Amino acid sequence: MSFEILGIGTATPEHSIDQLDAATLAESSCWQGSGQLRVLQAIHRRTGVRTRHSVVLESSTNHTPARQSFYQPATSSDDHGPTMASRMRRYESDAAPLACEVTTTALREAETSPADVTHLVTVSCSGFAAPGFDLSLVDALGFPADVARTHVGFMGCHGALNGLRVARAFTDADPDARVVVCAVELCSLHHQYGWDPEKIVANALFADGAAAVVGRRAPATGRANWSLAASGSTIIAGTAGAMSWRIGDHGFEMSLSSQVPDYIRRHLPGWLERWLGEHGLSVDEIGSWAIHPGGPRVLTACAEAVGLAGHLLDPSREILAEFGNMSSPTLLFILERLRDRGAARPCVLLGFGPGLAVEAALLR
Repeated sequence: MSFEILGIGTATPEHSIDQLDAATLAESSCWQGSGQLRVLQAIHRRTGVRTRHSVVLESSTNHTPARQSFYQPATSSDDHGPTMASRMRRYESDAAPLACEVTTTALREAETSPADVTHLVTVSCSGFAAPGFDLSLVDALGFPADVARTHVGFMGCHGALNGLRVARAFTDADPDARVVVCAVELCSLHHQYGWDPEKIVANALFADGAAAVVGRRAPATGRANWSLAASGSTIIAGTAGAMSWRIGDHGFEMSLSSQVPDYIRRHLPGWLERWLGEHGLSVDEIGSWAIHPGGPRVLTACAEAVGLAGHLLDPSREILAEFGNMSSPTLLFILERLRDRGAARPCVLLGFGPGLAVEAALLR
């Protein structure tokens, strides 16, 4: 059995910032890095990102710098920016509207009434609040009060794949289930002050966005929509320190080892070949790929590890350039683009997260 995708919705906050403008903002929060604008601009250029959206922006880059007041210039080396409490207040107020927007779009495309939704799966790793944005969706969109809610939390950039796995389990168990998966991330709320190289790179990559999927158990015959046929997961031993996402007093602190691309090159090919083989496929038989763009080096490592032609990574590179790394919704942005272009199937989605964990999804 598989999970048929009936509708997809994606959205970003209203305002965006281009990378050179973002580098200037980054300099203002680096007390030790004052006067290092050219270095910051070079780091921002190397990310492969052109523009990013954020809930803290009050205007967009448009011949003048984007405007925001949430992150004030650092006043000393001890200034670490807004407190965790203030960042979480913004998460609580700003996550729900994006969730409602993308879910409304996905329901409309799926021609599904909110009253018919039986299961709601939410995904997020960039904020905490209770009640969460799942309750906001129920109240604002008119889901039944007894809709079954499940939250997939703090799993990182591959979280949407975990959400899809849960959705498929629900539809496998209940042929009448109608499931919404909604992923919302406000990564820009965790901008870090100071001159720490790993944090500067994270500041230059991450952005805000949301995506939703509506689906059901795929019919036995006559299926035309994209469907989740299988999920896979593995943890690379000895790499727990390679990627982390920890709660600090001034936002969540991301660390990403420079060794991550090497780990991917060494460990991804063998596992991926075995997993695809379990489903009667080889790498050469995969028609399209949606690889989470954790950064240009991660994409290059995946291409080299699996032996992919460069054009197969174009959708991932395009989403990275246009939106940055939005964490969990990013793969659904790529999936939507592949679907809208009529990309060849089967399709494999790949994401990486703390662990170092690999998550995969096979769509037919």
